[in-house]
Amino acid sequence: MPENEETEQSVEEPQEPETAPEADGTEEEPFDRKRAEAALRKKNSEAENLRKRLKELEPLARKAKELEDAQKSEAERLTDQLTAAQERADKAVRAAVASKVEALAARDFADPEDAVGSLDLAAFVSDDGVIDTDAIRAALADLLKRKPHWARPDEGGPRRPAPDRTQGSSGNGNRSPSDPAQVFAGLMAQALKGR
Repeated sequence: MPENEETEQSVEEPQEPETAPEADGTEEEPFDRKRAEAALRKKNSEAENLRKRLKELEPLARKAKELEDAQKSEAERLTDQLTAAQERADKAVRAAVASKVEALAARDFADPEDAVGSLDLAAFVSDDGVIDTDAIRAALADLLKRKPHWARPDEGGPRRPAPDRTQGSSGNGNRSPSDPAQVFAGLMAQALKGR
């Protein structure tokens, strides 16, 4: 506890009076390096003392928390356990509903996760925890009406033509071979004809 007294004493020490700026306010007080270093040392010392006190008090705070937990009644502990169990159950129900929505959306949606992200999943669970699949189907149909671009493309519809890479390679229909030996042979043949 002597450190506490030092900290309190260092806080109560009178500081050097600051000289007031002149009346017109145009000049500032000149920088005094020694005074700034002394103030910095004082603040560092105070911070170090506070860190030491904090380290001393942390174990006491842990012990106080343990004592508080030990003094809780059995009902309070059971209430805490029940709350944690309910949170886990809610997470599991949300995950189950999300899986069900994704499974039902996989047939009609290009990306079923779009449907999971845009629907209120809690609306599809009854009070007793049963998932209403009919309501999910109706919501998915409504969602596809509102966002038809999310629909899976038709498999039986017209197919897009595959691109022809040779198309447009030359304007007169002469296509250059892709084999370098053939290209070189063609160049040599043209050079020999020109002689």
